[in-house]
Amino acid sequence: MKATINDVAKDAGVSIKTVSRVINNEASVRDNTREKVMASVEKLNYHPNLAARSLAGTKAYSIAYIYDNPNAYYIIDMQRGILDACKKQGFELLIHPCDAKETRIIDEITDMVKRTRIAGILLTPPFSEMPNFVEKLTQLNIKVVRILSGHSAPDTLTPCIMIDDNYASKSITEHLINNGHSRIGFLAGGSEHNSTKERLEGYKAALTQHNIEIDSQLIIAGEYSFESGVEGAKALINQTNRPTAIVSCNDEIAAGALFAARLMEIDIPSQLSITGFEDSPFSRQTWPKLTTAHQPNNQIAQDAANLLIAQIRNGNDRDIIKQYTPELVVRDSTAHID
Repeated sequence: MKATINDVAKDAGVSIKTVSRVINNEASVRDNTREKVMASVEKLNYHPNLAARSLAGTKAYSIAYIYDNPNAYYIIDMQRGILDACKKQGFELLIHPCDAKETRIIDEITDMVKRTRIAGILLTPPFSEMPNFVEKLTQLNIKVVRILSGHSAPDTLTPCIMIDDNYASKSITEHLINNGHSRIGFLAGGSEHNSTKERLEGYKAALTQHNIEIDSQLIIAGEYSFESGVEGAKALINQTNRPTAIVSCNDEIAAGALFAARLMEIDIPSQLSITGFEDSPFSRQTWPKLTTAHQPNNQIAQDAANLLIAQIRNGNDRDIIKQYTPELVVRDSTAHID
């Protein structure tokens, strides 16, 4: 028979209310009492019904992850990280994919919030980069945390997890420059993503710092996709004065560029160096493996979820900002040019 909260209370020698306070992670419970209750929870294999708990009380114990992103690996990492945090904190997760370009998107989310009684929402790009959308969400009496590309938060609407893509892209480009490359192409992701802008600015900053002229013909617009990497690399390689290296906005684009180079019988890295960004499985599944920037998406997602839950429980100030800087990972797709 499935254990109940009454069974836990009896086994631990405490009241049902005390068990409830421990399950809800309330700070007022003494450590020895908390340990005793959790020992009984584990012993009896007790699993609280979080949905029923939310409906029965005044508090909601679930959060939502709203996303619209073509990068499947990024979404998977985000979901895993948020789920890990929710399990540890006794929260449920509602995953809600939707179209950021939908004209009635705020109505859709408002209906979802009212229907599910969620306590907070976690946003990643492009939703986290839409200030009007974010401001309307904050008016729904729920907490919001955003993951954003940039060095500093663009506003004070919500707490943020910031990813310093600019610095990371600058480090990647400098790695190529230090290996003797001066004609370096850039394959962009979707223009609607701030990460594309930040990574492009980092690329330009490195060139400028090393007195290398920025050539607009070497900057190719695109999307965050393998196919975009293929087409962009072909455009660069077909130039009369083609680049000796390519900076790609993510690993999927870089994998596409590597594929295109192979089709055109360009050897990597002796004839062309290629870099990615994010250190996704794409970077390790290619041959040669990609030089990239490691972005710990799983940990970023956990931090964002923990920050959101802390907001829900404690109502902390909104000026909380945490910063991540992706780190250069040198692999076999880049080499020194003679």
